[in-house]
Amino acid sequence: MSRLPFELFLALRYLRPKRTFVSVITLISVMGVMLGVAVLIIVISVMTGFDRQLRDKILGFSAHMKVQRFDEALANYKALGQSIRSNSHVRAVAPFILGQVMVKTQPETGKPLVSAPWLRGIVPELEKDVTSITTNIISGSLDLEGDSVVIGSELARHLRLNVGDRISIYSPRNLEEMEKHRGKEDEVAILPDEYTVRGIFDVGYYDYNANVIITSLRNAQSLYQLPGKVHGLLVMLDDPYLAGRTRGELYDKLDGDFHVSIWTEENSQILTALAVEKNVMFYILIFIVIVAAFGIMNSQITFVVQKTREIGMLKALGATRGQIMWLFLSQSLVVGVVGVTAGLGLGMLLLEVRNEFLRFMNRMTGVELFPAQIYAFTELPALIIPGDIVVICTSALIICGLAGLAPAWNAGRLKPVEALRHE
Repeated sequence: MSRLPFELFLALRYLRPKRTFVSVITLISVMGVMLGVAVLIIVISVMTGFDRQLRDKILGFSAHMKVQRFDEALANYKALGQSIRSNSHVRAVAPFILGQVMVKTQPETGKPLVSAPWLRGIVPELEKDVTSITTNIISGSLDLEGDSVVIGSELARHLRLNVGDRISIYSPRNLEEMEKHRGKEDEVAILPDEYTVRGIFDVGYYDYNANVIITSLRNAQSLYQLPGKVHGLLVMLDDPYLAGRTRGELYDKLDGDFHVSIWTEENSQILTALAVEKNVMFYILIFIVIVAAFGIMNSQITFVVQKTREIGMLKALGATRGQIMWLFLSQSLVVGVVGVTAGLGLGMLLLEVRNEFLRFMNRMTGVELFPAQIYAFTELPALIIPGDIVVICTSALIICGLAGLAPAWNAGRLKPVEALRHE
């Protein structure tokens, strides 16, 4: 004799594959639940991976906080840095100059190429404590002695630059001076500063690789005519998620017209967009499971009609309404458990081979389905959060259970005499 409750025993017996229309619908329902769960797991994991990698890339190249003055450069930045370091949450502080410049290449043959990247002046010894630029040099070295620069990998590819090539840099001050004297007797033509490319970096984030060049703080001060001054200070904390609280503490300590920005505000648009997209995708894709649940409901309604006489016999033998309801409700739950388990396995498998599949599709279609210029990543990221998996699987099981509730309730309401008379 089976040790299973008779309701579950009969439910499993009724679910045995048979060459009937109901069995086909049940199989389709299982496949629907499987695909819905698998797609949800894949999409939510990829969106979570996007969010996590984006935060890591942002925090790898940008500090947790920036301290600046409103429309004014910092003159006493060294003393200010010491004051900021006294905060218990501050791990490191480094000065920076950041502004847009015009770059012109000097090729041996062919026409020169022009771009307008952002130039960032740094102190390499201090920069290694606040960003990852020093550990992401893929060619050459972080040699900023003399007239030297380090450029992003995408910018180097766009301008066809290699280590050792020379470039001309026009600063905004150069252009302002020429504009000021244009058409006058003392009109002057200011020659650009020439720099040598000493290294190429790749921080894994397309926007930074394509739009940033690095030079020494002294060179940047010369380009922007800021002797002894900087645009601001980069601040690294022991916990980036304490940036809001630490900013309040710094405002209480700093005297003067200072502005402190934090990394979540500077990147709030894209971070908020990712969070909203993740939630919207969950609610949209859960409808795949809901559609599969309608298949479960359809098969259960048909099954109740087919088994009406058996229901009457069970009730005549003493089965209660609750036992009859549980018999048919457990069928829906079994279908849900099988579908969710299969979907979980399929989702995990596809996440493992996601990049191989993406490259295969790129080759087959001839179209780059995941362009780095748009998504800023060279590979499809993914991060599996156990909490997300639990929410997805639990939601799918609840939906499957609710789908079988109405047919089970209808089966429980049948009266033995009417059921036995059913043709």
